[in-house]
Amino acid sequence: MTKKERYQFVIDYFSKNAPNAETELIYDNPFQLLVAVILSAQCTDKRVNLTTPAIFNKYPDCQSLSKATAAELFPLIKSISYPNNKTKHLIGMAKMVESNYDGQIPMTVEELVKLPGVGRKTANVITSVIDKQPNMAVDTHVFRVSARLGLTTKATTPLAAEKQLIKYFPDEYIYKAHHWLILHGRYVCLARNPKCKDCGLQNICVYFNNTTKR
Repeated sequence: MTKKERYQFVIDYFSKNAPNAETELIYDNPFQLLVAVILSAQCTDKRVNLTTPAIFNKYPDCQSLSKATAAELFPLIKSISYPNNKTKHLIGMAKMVESNYDGQIPMTVEELVKLPGVGRKTANVITSVIDKQPNMAVDTHVFRVSARLGLTTKATTPLAAEKQLIKYFPDEYIYKAHHWLILHGRYVCLARNPKCKDCGLQNICVYFNNTTKR
């Protein structure tokens, strides 16, 4: 099977079985999504969704959040992993968006990564989810699933995996493929005990075929 055929198989499968895949973070606008994604680092979406309503109620936009103090914000996110750092990042992000972008969340990866708490993965999430740009955020799920399926080969870093994925996924599918791979990794292709019997991608899965031949 060629690389192109492998990718087409994955596209056909998910287009049929998960046509409406999307982020599980709850948000109403770009500001809320950016806050949620910053909070989601090393934390579950479920925990983030339990935490953000109180934040958004008190700080509905960058302007209000930019005026927050660490003492005021920290209690709202103390149940999230790394709350001290994320408190600083959120306030710093809001201040920079206010001062540099007139309170509007920028929509390019290059601008977003300049914001406190925003790395390439987060910037790719924001631009692909909000603007459907052909950017691929590679988290642990995407990294694992793409390697197991044979979509990536010898990719030792998230950036290397990202480059391979955007090379072979057609632009119009990249923003969807991000969610396909994440959700598949979250619910089927688990890290320790993948549910291979429940997976419809067995035929092209390098991991499954190598494991069953042992």
